[in-house]
Amino acid sequence: MNIREANIADAEIISQLAQTTFDETFGHLFPNREVLLAYFEKTFSLEKIQSSIQKENNVFWVAFVEDIPVGYAKLKIHSPSQFIAKEKIGQLQKIYVLKEYLSMKIGLELQNTLLQKAKELGREYIWLSVYKENSRAINFYKKNAFNQIGKHQFQIGPYVFDFIAMSLLLS
Repeated sequence: MNIREANIADAEIISQLAQTTFDETFGHLFPNREVLLAYFEKTFSLEKIQSSIQKENNVFWVAFVEDIPVGYAKLKIHSPSQFIAKEKIGQLQKIYVLKEYLSMKIGLELQNTLLQKAKELGREYIWLSVYKENSRAINFYKKNAFNQIGKHQFQIGPYVFDFIAMSLLLS
């Protein structure tokens, strides 16, 4: 396994990974595939990922196994949360790994890489949102010392999803 910080040349890889891993994880929640495809175009299009990579507030990583891209992560360096009354807060915005590689602990390595970078950048807290029915992810974050700090909803098309906000003190 190899993890490296992404650059603009990785935008197509990340776009494809984002769509595939999101579909693997949440596709079953969308009875209307057109809604899901519209979300992909809005959120994970090549242009959107290129723009996101170029923002100074974002850092992406790509994970490879035998030169095959299998996962990615995104840190939003400065990302205030309604649930944490502090200043130096970053957001673990995304960690996704292709389903067939989940057992290889790539998510853990991506998380550790992201958390190390957040510390280097002076972040005191990291927060994230996780779908409340995604018990695998919730258990992963709890096992890694994240605590629940709130709840919120997220809407994609006509579908409304309940999410849990979690945080980690980085000191």
